[in-house]
Amino acid sequence: MPIRSPLASTASRLLAEQALSRAAGAPLIAGNAVELLIDAPAHYEAWLRAIRGAGRYILLENYIIRDDEVGRAFRDALAERARAGVRVAVIYDWMGCLVQTRHGFWQALREAGGEVRVFNPPRLGQPFGWLSRDHRKLLTVDGVQGFLSGVCISAKWLGDPRRGIPPWRDTGVALRGPAVAELEQAFVQSWQSLGPPLDFALGEPAVAGEVALRVIATQPATAGMYRLDQLIAAMARKTLWLTDAYFVGVAPYVQALAAAARDGVDVRLLVPGSSDIPVVAGLSRAGYRPLLKAGVRVFEWNGSMLHAKTAVADGLWARVGSSNLNVASWLNNHELDVAIEDAGFATQLAAQYEQDLTHATEIVLAPRRRLRGERVRSSHARPHRPHGAGGSSSRAAAGALRIANTVGAALTDYRELGDTETAPLLAAMCVLLLIALIGARWPAVLAWPLAAGAAWTAFNLGVRLWQRLDRRRRRP
Repeated sequence: MPIRSPLASTASRLLAEQALSRAAGAPLIAGNAVELLIDAPAHYEAWLRAIRGAGRYILLENYIIRDDEVGRAFRDALAERARAGVRVAVIYDWMGCLVQTRHGFWQALREAGGEVRVFNPPRLGQPFGWLSRDHRKLLTVDGVQGFLSGVCISAKWLGDPRRGIPPWRDTGVALRGPAVAELEQAFVQSWQSLGPPLDFALGEPAVAGEVALRVIATQPATAGMYRLDQLIAAMARKTLWLTDAYFVGVAPYVQALAAAARDGVDVRLLVPGSSDIPVVAGLSRAGYRPLLKAGVRVFEWNGSMLHAKTAVADGLWARVGSSNLNVASWLNNHELDVAIEDAGFATQLAAQYEQDLTHATEIVLAPRRRLRGERVRSSHARPHRPHGAGGSSSRAAAGALRIANTVGAALTDYRELGDTETAPLLAAMCVLLLIALIGARWPAVLAWPLAAGAAWTAFNLGVRLWQRLDRRRRRP
C-alpha cells in the first residue's frame, strides 16, 4: 500500500505523493522518529553523546571540521571509539576546511584506526572541478541514530561570550527509523566517489515512530531540492515560512513566492541581518523589493549570524537541512535535507519560527508610524483564500493581504527598505574602473594572470583528454 502525503485532499493524495516524489527524487519513508535540534550546543551534545555510545561504526560527513576546541573534541571522541574497535569513517570538504584545519589534525584519528577522506581537492584534469563542494552535515551511528543539519563542527557556531558575540542561530534534526538507512546511503555515495567502498556492513534500521519523510541527497546538476522548493511554493495554501542563511533568489523561485503571496498565502522570509559573507548579504537585499511588492514579508535576524535553512508550509510540511535558497546549493553542491510530512513536527518548527521573529526586524517598503507602547508581535492572522478560487476573490485576498502587511508592520519592529541598488552599482563601477586603470597603465598585470589561467586550464584539459584515451585503449 503506498504511503500517502498529508499535503493534499483525499481525492488528490496519490497525485501529490507522485509529484513530490518525482520533484525531490526521493520516496516517502514511514516509521521514523524525529527530534528538532536548535543551535550548536544542542547539536554538539547530541552528536558527541551518540559518538561516545557507538558500538559498531560511525559515519561523519561535514563541510567544516575546524582545528579548534570543538573540532578537537570530536576528533578525540572519534579516535577513542576507533581504538575500542569501532569503525570510523570521516569525510570533510577541502575548501570548507582550507586554512581552518591543518593536514596533521587527523593524524591521531588515523593512528587509532579511523579513515578520513577529503572531498574534491584540486586535481589534474579537472580545472573547474574544485567549484563543486560537499556542503552536507551528516552523522550516523550504528545504523540506529542519524543527524543532519546546517551546523558545522567549529567553535564559531558557539559565538564568543568574552567579546559579546552571541551563538549562531542554526537548526537540525535527530532521526531514528528507516530514514537512517537513506542517510547512510548518501554517505556511501560520497565515500565511494573518493576511493574504495566501505569494507564493513551497514545496519538495517527498524521502525522507530510514525513520522513520514523524504531524505533528499542532492548532487551537482540534479536540482532535486530546487524542484521541490518550487513545487511547495506552488502547493502552499495558507502559510509558507522560510529561513535561509544565504538567500539569493533566482527569478523563477522569486516569481513562485510572489505568486503565492498574491494568491493570499502568508509568505515570510527570515534572513541574516549581518552575514559572515557580506557580499551575499548585499545580493540578498538587492532582491527584497519584488518580494515586498508582491506581499512577501521579509525579516532580518538581529543576532550575530542566522545560519539555519528551514521551511514550513501549512502546518503540515517542513524542510530542514544544508541547502540554501541559491544556485550554489540548488545546482552545484552536494547537499542533504529532510522533507518531513508530519503535522506535529511542522507545528513545532512553526512555533520556533514565530519565536525567531521576536528577535528579528521586519523590512518594509514605506515608513509606517509605530504606535507608542506597542511591542513586537511575531505573527498576525492572514485571510486565506480557498484553493482554486479566482477572479474577484483572488483580488480581494491580495488586497486583504496588503492590509494585513500594513497592520503587521505597525505592530512590529521594522526598518524601511533603503536603496539596495546604489551600493552594488557603485561597487561594480569602481571595480571596473580599477581594472581599466590597471590595464591601461600596467597591461602585464592583467595579461600574465590571464595567460597563466589559460595555460593551466589547457594543461588540465590535455590531462583529461589523455586519461580518456588511455581508458579507451585499456578497454577490451
